[in-house]
Amino acid sequence: MKTYIFPGQGSQYVGMGKKLFAEFPNYAEQASDLLGYSISELCLADPNKQLNHTQFTQPALYTVSALAFLQQQKKQDTADYLAGHSLGEYAALFAAGAISFESGLKLVQKRGELMSKAAPGAMAAVLNVSEYDLNNALTDNNLNTIDIANLNAPEQIVISGLAEDIDQSQRCIEQLGGRFIKLNTSGAFHSRYMAQAKAEFADFIQAVEFAPMHTPVIANVTATPYQASNIPKLLIDQITQPVQWTKSIEFLLSQGDMCFLELGPKKVLTKLVQTIEQNFAKTPQLSTVTNSIGNQAVVTPQQQVTHWNNTYPIGTEVFVKGQATPCKTRSQAILQFGHRPTIYLHDYSGYFHLNDVSPVATSAHIAATA
Repeated sequence: MKTYIFPGQGSQYVGMGKKLFAEFPNYAEQASDLLGYSISELCLADPNKQLNHTQFTQPALYTVSALAFLQQQKKQDTADYLAGHSLGEYAALFAAGAISFESGLKLVQKRGELMSKAAPGAMAAVLNVSEYDLNNALTDNNLNTIDIANLNAPEQIVISGLAEDIDQSQRCIEQLGGRFIKLNTSGAFHSRYMAQAKAEFADFIQAVEFAPMHTPVIANVTATPYQASNIPKLLIDQITQPVQWTKSIEFLLSQGDMCFLELGPKKVLTKLVQTIEQNFAKTPQLSTVTNSIGNQAVVTPQQQVTHWNNTYPIGTEVFVKGQATPCKTRSQAILQFGHRPTIYLHDYSGYFHLNDVSPVATSAHIAATA
């Protein structure tokens, strides 16, 4: 199986789309007429230094990604699924037949204008910290004003909020052992601070008609395929909700043998997908456990977490695989990255997979949950 993936803001560069504009001059002209400026000049020369401004970036990236799909279509190559990161979702919906090229361009033009007008904000990438630990650190440091914007890959998260708060978060993130990288953005995208943009976009999108999709598109908000009836709602929600990219790719990987092809400038998503694939491949998706009467049962990671928390309180003594001395649990079990059942232990930094720990008193049996 194959999935086409389309990049979002940040993948733009001067010179992108040169061959595509030459191959599809009619689409380039249509885009320029609708936007009121030359899309090819913006992408290829950027004489007024506008390409990195949100209201220009979004139409430019959408156009180049849409033309990249049309070029791929000429090869008579087809995809089983489509997905796009944030803005890239519009190119995916175009590729699925849900919107015309013109309708998609109108939507991203409006979206870019509204997001560029939002109150000033900031974003930062956080590396090597889990979502659970990051949320706890933000809460403990009274930084609940910060939202998680992108869950890009295991331990690669983007946070969004007011500039002062983002700057203050650097210290606590680095204390966790994480890397803090301030991003070159002017707005707090995918956060509560986009509420006004979301409200105005909701009014605008009412005039757009969506057609049935011939290929499933994975929604950023839910990490599951769009339904024909919920396209407008999910595009509206996407403005203030986090991009669930890790879960989206995991959903696609769970469908079977899947390969990915990135259509658009650069290969930012390709690298993220490779990281997610590596983590997915080494993480058991189902576990076989023994119940109280000695029978084998297959349970999901979520069932493992639920059973553990219903059975063993915080402070339970456990053996860690490969260790002779028991230690105590420091937290409840949690499901990391949507599929990894883990628990935090005293005297250790980081989480252990539930398959690698067993309670001292009942190490021979783990009950299955229905």
